[in-house]
Amino acid sequence: MIIKNGNILNFQKERFIKSDIKVKNGKIEKIGEDLQPDKDEKVINALNKYITPGLIDAHSHICISEEGKGTTGDDCNDYAEPIMPYLDTLDAIYPLDSAVNIATAYGITSACICPGSDSVIGGMNTIIQLSGRTADDMVIRRKAAIKCSFGENPKKAGYSFKSRMGIAYLLRKCIEDSLDYKHNKNEALKRGDYFKKDIGKENMLLAIDKKIPFHAHAHRSDDICTAIRICQEYDIDLVIVHCTDGEAIVDHLAKNNYPVILGPTMYPRSKVESMSRSFKTAGILNKKGIKICITADHDVTPIYYLSVYAAQSVRAGLDEIEGLKSITKNPAEVLGIDDRKGEILVGKDADVVIWSKHPFDYDTNVETVYIAGKPIRGR
Repeated sequence: MIIKNGNILNFQKERFIKSDIKVKNGKIEKIGEDLQPDKDEKVINALNKYITPGLIDAHSHICISEEGKGTTGDDCNDYAEPIMPYLDTLDAIYPLDSAVNIATAYGITSACICPGSDSVIGGMNTIIQLSGRTADDMVIRRKAAIKCSFGENPKKAGYSFKSRMGIAYLLRKCIEDSLDYKHNKNEALKRGDYFKKDIGKENMLLAIDKKIPFHAHAHRSDDICTAIRICQEYDIDLVIVHCTDGEAIVDHLAKNNYPVILGPTMYPRSKVESMSRSFKTAGILNKKGIKICITADHDVTPIYYLSVYAAQSVRAGLDEIEGLKSITKNPAEVLGIDDRKGEILVGKDADVVIWSKHPFDYDTNVETVYIAGKPIRGR
């Protein structure tokens, strides 16, 4: 397949450039002007259209908080105990969630599926592409991060500890217990003894050994600082999720240079921690050199309008190209899937969205979506 004459988003040149895209076996094989089709090769004329990579939401509950299913389709949080690194979102993903078809119709092709935020550690994140009939077919990266939470949600969830001090203690204790487990495991292996594996602690070791990061739910500035403090104490990689109070501590964030998944922003200030939410935050953080991704946090706000949330941030001061990066290139890098996703480059998956106008125009429409070269919507 060749997509011809489209205005392709080029992050190296920081603008849209008229060019052709040749797709073969689900990958982008060539990009250039006046590419010629092979015999019987399908040609798509994208003259005057705008072409972006598939959009990526770096923090979502799609497929585990199902559209319109209420408690029956809600597998976002488990309340067995406050520390549950042994839970795996892959086991809760329902590919037939009706939100998936709507999301792809609006250009979203991948998402990081996270447990909810009511536990101090809620489980393991799974990154999926929004195409497939089984969860296993959708997986891009399993056990991609450990979800942990600070602030209002775990305080109110009904566990034994109900203060920020208690939440921090529980997280530190889990890390210390996992370090002890690692020592005992290594000693047993040296002796050649049998050692019973613990699923949760094995998952924790992925973070302790810097193979995956913590994704820390933290809205308020003190919670953000606590997440940073604990990760620095134990040399654990961190991604800050929500970061609603980021403007208040922007210099501290810039100094420590952790990526931020920002949002959701287009919803009522429904709790104390959301009182300072603003579309201006994205531009303020970006201008300080902080890598940002913009999230819908589906089903808090609908994932389908991810491009609208980015556009609102651009209107509030975020650079336009940085706004486009925040829902494509940046989440791919933060999630560790940039070898396959996030840009229209040779060798990457052919996740391609064709727009009628610039993606941030108020009257633009998604005309065609491809995931790994397969049409999901349109022609």
